Amino acid sequence: MTPITEDAELLTSLRDAAERFSREKLAPRYQAREADAKYDRALLREMGQLGLIAPELPESLGGLGLSHTACGVITEAIAYGDFNVSYVQVFGSLLGHVISRNANPELGKHWVTRIAGGEALVAIALTEPGGGSDVANLSTKAVKRGKHYLISGEKTSISGAVQADAFVVFARTGSKEDGHRGISAFLVPSDTKGITRTLFDDVGTKIVGRGSVFFDEVEVPAENMLGDEGQGFSHVMQGLDFSRVLIGLQCIGAAQASIDETWRYITQRKAFGGTISQFQGVTFPLAEGEAQIAAIRQLSYHALALADQGKKHTVETAMVKMMGPKHSFDVIHTCLLLHGHYGYSIDLPHQQRMRDVMGLELGDGTEQIMKKIIARERIAAQGRQAA
Repeated sequence: MTPITEDAELLTSLRDAAERFSREKLAPRYQAREADAKYDRALLREMGQLGLIAPELPESLGGLGLSHTACGVITEAIAYGDFNVSYVQVFGSLLGHVISRNANPELGKHWVTRIAGGEALVAIALTEPGGGSDVANLSTKAVKRGKHYLISGEKTSISGAVQADAFVVFARTGSKEDGHRGISAFLVPSDTKGITRTLFDDVGTKIVGRGSVFFDEVEVPAENMLGDEGQGFSHVMQGLDFSRVLIGLQCIGAAQASIDETWRYITQRKAFGGTISQFQGVTFPLAEGEAQIAAIRQLSYHALALADQGKKHTVETAMVKMMGPKHSFDVIHTCLLLHGHYGYSIDLPHQQRMRDVMGLELGDGTEQIMKKIIARERIAAQGRQAA
């Protein structure tokens, strides 16, 4: 595999464009957008036109043919202005790859170009009520009938459940005894007959919208299967190393915004004869937050660099996913407290960032699952060395 890289000038230009869009178009309405409880589709189309959704996809599919690292730069920049809008980029990259690599060419191009252009939202329908972190424990079934499959079952905790234009649905085409090898993936337009959706009243990420999706003998053409039958689980697992790094960058982008706002605040807020920036009790927690976020950022881009070189990066990815949401939440909480009673009001964005970031302590694998992955990989490495 040939490494994909950009020169420093191109990355700087890309980052500047993403930051400008984030600060000028996203940040001013970050809090107001929560009340909308849905995405502004015109805004997403503008993102797509600027190349800020799935830029690592090939140009033939609407991307820019850039590196994983460039994608991370964009994700962090967008999250700085609006954490929830950055979901569009993360899912665009994850599902853009899953679809482009596994769908038939005509179907793949139709959907992937629309994803990259901000014209379509596609959600991943994997989790089920009885599964949770045990994502291979699926009950949803896909039964073949001639040239179609009939999908029946319930998916829950689906981000974008109500707004999605299509779902990548994981269903069991084999028996329970087949485990993950009996799971297949299908691309299903959301307006297909037999699909109903409900919306949860969540603590945060309200414009993303999490909910349940019900499939009642939903008829899907066999050509909408992604890859071979029984290989669906491996398709999404291969993409999670990438999306989990982007999640880490989402979270630290939001945390960095709160840190920057708090540095400005403490140099203006006066008490005890001067600004409160004179007190170590105020500045030291911020310094610690800066160090934590900088460390996670460096590990994130190291993982993306490994991906660009075609090297394994599962451990690094799990570390980023384990630390990113947790430490970002803690840092934002510290920023809220350093604003005193004013920080506790909904006038400031810290409380919303805390609520939004908290969701990713659960999504795409909990802290405990990430620790399990790290331990598994390290133990396997010891076994290979011993052999």
